Amino acid sequence: MGALVPGGVLAFDAGNSKTDVALVAADGTVLGTARGGGFEPQKVGAEAAVTGLAPLVQAAAAQARLRVGDVPLVQQLSACLANADLPVEEAELTGVFERRGWAESVYVTNDTFALLRSGVDEPRGVAVVCGAGINCSGMLPDGRTARFTALGTLTGDWGGGAQLAEETFWAASRAEDGRGPATALLTALPLHYGKPSLSAVIEALHFGELSADQQLEAAPVLFQVAAAGDAVALGIVQHQAEEIVAMAVSALGRLDLLGERVTVVLGGGVLTAGHAVLLDRVTRLLAEYAPKAVPRVVDVPPVVGAALLGLDHTAAGATAQARLRAAFAPPPAA
Repeated sequence: MGALVPGGVLAFDAGNSKTDVALVAADGTVLGTARGGGFEPQKVGAEAAVTGLAPLVQAAAAQARLRVGDVPLVQQLSACLANADLPVEEAELTGVFERRGWAESVYVTNDTFALLRSGVDEPRGVAVVCGAGINCSGMLPDGRTARFTALGTLTGDWGGGAQLAEETFWAASRAEDGRGPATALLTALPLHYGKPSLSAVIEALHFGELSADQQLEAAPVLFQVAAAGDAVALGIVQHQAEEIVAMAVSALGRLDLLGERVTVVLGGGVLTAGHAVLLDRVTRLLAEYAPKAVPRVVDVPPVVGAALLGLDHTAAGATAQARLRAAFAPPPAA
């Protein structure tokens, strides 16, 4: 059947590599979920990117025994989207979602806000995502936000898995030909890729024998070598920690939160991988520049944050929020 879910939320957490959708009732009950590929409006256009989400909406609705029809499915749509970095992009995507008719009201923002809201009990705090790239956002209950354009080197960003992989090869190459200091990366990379030398690895990447995705595997190698005490690898990891904290401290300062007890949510593949050499450095630096800030590695998927932002817009209470979180909570440790 097709009918409006009163007070319901249709939430999207759409990243470069995957998209999660959750259909949530007004009381926080999860009615349906779906997962699909990446969301890349900068490549295919906003209209095509949102159209690509339609099968996920239908799949989530089907779990709830609902049909996506001519009437809105829910009261509130909450879409937290990668590549919605500029106000003009948010406005264009909002218009496309409104034309789909999935909800009575539409809220579109960057996907960093989903990460942030997933890690705090109220819309107050700062989040840094370090995955393929790096970004940060902050928000207050009164609606004020702090954010970054996050278009890469062009906008002053440094880090994330892709750049860490490049830095790893850069340092190893310079060690190989004598332009840089010795590092265990020079032997660790060929060992990882099953090649006799670094030059052989680079040749394989250059000629396509190894893919661009395989090049990203250099980032975990970097952390392994850093954990073993290699000075060059440690220097790269320290630089990453400094950039993560610089973003967090900037956002905290812009929201007048530097002197307050506040959560700094950490997410993205690099930060959730459990690299102690990185997390320990981030924690120490954050304590130096924002002593009352409390770092927290997120333990639920960011789509929870997108849904919570939707429930914020419908004025759902704490009980609904707790029920939603419980549905996605990790199982207790054995």
